[in-house]
Amino acid sequence: MKINYKKIACLTFAFAVLVGCDDFLDVDSRENVTEEDSNQNFEPVQFVNGIYGMMTSWDYAFSYLGITEIISDNADKGSSPGDPGGDKGLLDGLTFTATAGSVEAMWTNWYKAIGRASYSINYTENYGLTDVAYKNRLIGEAKFLRAYHYFFLVRAFGDVPLQHVDLIVRAPKDQVYDFIEQDLLEAIQVLPEKSEYAPADLGRATKGAAKALLAKVYLYQKDWQNAYEYADEVITSGEYGLEPDYAQIWRANTENGVESIFEVQARGVALAHGVQQYSETQGARGPSGWGWGFNTPSQNLLDAFNAEGDVIRRDATIIFRGETLYDGREVSNAVENPMYNEKAYSSANAGAGDGDKNIRVLRLAEIYLIRAEAANELNNQDVALSSLKEVRDRVNLGEITTRDQALLRTLIWKERRLELAFEHDRWFDLVRTGQAAQAMQANGKPFEVGKHELFPIPNAQLIQTPAMGQNLNW
Repeated sequence: MKINYKKIACLTFAFAVLVGCDDFLDVDSRENVTEEDSNQNFEPVQFVNGIYGMMTSWDYAFSYLGITEIISDNADKGSSPGDPGGDKGLLDGLTFTATAGSVEAMWTNWYKAIGRASYSINYTENYGLTDVAYKNRLIGEAKFLRAYHYFFLVRAFGDVPLQHVDLIVRAPKDQVYDFIEQDLLEAIQVLPEKSEYAPADLGRATKGAAKALLAKVYLYQKDWQNAYEYADEVITSGEYGLEPDYAQIWRANTENGVESIFEVQARGVALAHGVQQYSETQGARGPSGWGWGFNTPSQNLLDAFNAEGDVIRRDATIIFRGETLYDGREVSNAVENPMYNEKAYSSANAGAGDGDKNIRVLRLAEIYLIRAEAANELNNQDVALSSLKEVRDRVNLGEITTRDQALLRTLIWKERRLELAFEHDRWFDLVRTGQAAQAMQANGKPFEVGKHELFPIPNAQLIQTPAMGQNLNW
């Protein structure tokens, strides 16, 4: 059993984006519901569940693909040449502008989720719960989720408004990171370990998830010591382990399994769906197909797998035209695209609009790679190599032995690409490691240094709040 994102009966899946004449950030995080309005006594957990529910919206099935994978060298737009997918072709070609719908959708979604989290924290603090541990846990969950969404915002846009401080003035990114760290450190103090949750609550934020996300946050700031220490705490906690078979990680039988640190929960029921149409938008298109065919693996990614001799991860990541999948489904040679994203594939629901597939967000293999990268930067090559070996042994790849820091750094970055392909970090990894310009230009994409490292503030936001200002060169 896993967490059910219970919906308050009269609430919808989305907030009102605008309140009066104010901007996108001024969101009514109660979704216009109060006890006085409804004569109902809403439990704090219902508002916390509403934060999780933001991660199952349509935005995560389509816009999210565009700004995390399609934009990168891992993926192409896919689908039919004549179907641009809104702005997906523009994102693929790095020719998008500040009017890009995907950029606006995720900006709005992330701030909505933050608004829900902040309201939930305030509501829980003042509700009068007598079970202090339960109260603190709910607040910790909300702080974890608020930090998670601010982490996307700061990586995508740089300086951004801290919603509780000012709705227009953009806080320097260092201050945003400080706030993220504060939320996560406070969440760590009150959240249970994964093993301490009841079965009905499996999937909620845990102490391990907060530590893992904090390690990643520190990695992005090049705070190597803290990244190392928090990654090491997760690895040595005894709460997690690597799935023996890499290909099993994205199948139903391993949801919330031993490797899982945090994932978006799915059920496949219309009133409480998983990530709406996530599998459908990425399913094979054409005869025998089950989807729209977007976000397809690039030749560049396939070449990277083949150059490494990485057969296991290649075949668990890519569906090839003409192959028979693990569940017996035959993919026709007549499907429109030569490759599709296997990590998005659902055996049971395939192209159903209301998917049943959990989306893996944080898992132990990434934490090994975070520890490896941080250890190498701290000149602890022994730990870096042993961490890398844990990940490579599972997929039958040879041991890396170089102790040259610069060479090992690039090998760890490569390992992240192959291990985590289509897990929505490639673009941000390219930017943070300074590889974006070279990688994208080598892939035939017109990356502009000083511009494409950040997304533009959405034009619709600037129409309402011109004083917010645009990112450089947009």
